[in-house]
Amino acid sequence: MSLNNFIPALWASVAEMELRKALVYAQEGIVNRNYEGAIKGQGDTVRINMIGPVTVGSYTKGSSIGAPQQLDSAQTTLIVDQAKYYNFMIDDIDKTQQQPKLMESFISQAQYGLADVIDQYVAGLMEAAVPSANTIGTTGSPKSDLDTVTGAAYNYLVDLSVLLDNAKVPSAGRWAIVPPWVHGWLLKDDRFVKSGTGAGDAILRNGMVGEAAGFRVIKSVNVPNTSATKYKIIAGVDTAVSFASQLVETEAYRTESYFADAFRGLHVYGAKVVFPNRLAMLIADNS
Repeated sequence: MSLNNFIPALWASVAEMELRKALVYAQEGIVNRNYEGAIKGQGDTVRINMIGPVTVGSYTKGSSIGAPQQLDSAQTTLIVDQAKYYNFMIDDIDKTQQQPKLMESFISQAQYGLADVIDQYVAGLMEAAVPSANTIGTTGSPKSDLDTVTGAAYNYLVDLSVLLDNAKVPSAGRWAIVPPWVHGWLLKDDRFVKSGTGAGDAILRNGMVGEAAGFRVIKSVNVPNTSATKYKIIAGVDTAVSFASQLVETEAYRTESYFADAFRGLHVYGAKVVFPNRLAMLIADNS
């Protein structure tokens, strides 16, 4: 690919598309990305207004309903404090730069690596924010019967659903992100609706493997864990976490020390757990 033919907007759109195809924890539907348009660079701050609950009263015909309720509003801040880059080159001797499709492949690999880093970051924020009242098991005493008791994996998802119910979390759009070994046990349960069946294909998300206990079940290798034990299986809705990202720079350039064309990109992002009580977590061992 000649640098004279490089179109930043084109390759930037390819890079952003590949990133969104790879994200799991930070994808739309798991988090909300309502404030993304305001981001221009690292250090940007987004202030999120949080309106208090609206009181519902009983009405009596002919009676005054009184003065309107003055809603309390508070603000929380989402800071775009993360910045990551990639920078790779294509040597002239291979002449591979003449194949634009190969450049797309390289960009895809870079974005998958970036998505992996972002997902671990967002998963860590979620894990740290889940209230203890919404948590089943502890790091000191994780649940260890998921692979020894028939149906335990599904039943724990039911328990997570009940925790969200008690926290008055809407049932629409609920998700649960599980590691591959838990997905394996769910596959052995007839109550699990696998992707590829009608209900399971209603809305496809990255990593989605089916439905169980009112959740869209997502599989990820980035489920937080301690040395492949004490997995933090998190469930929730997309209003719990706000995420914002921006690919701020993409450029091609000629290297000084090599006969090669190079491509680099700078990506900034940040996330905020806005409503912790809209998340629930199961801590489980793969014993």
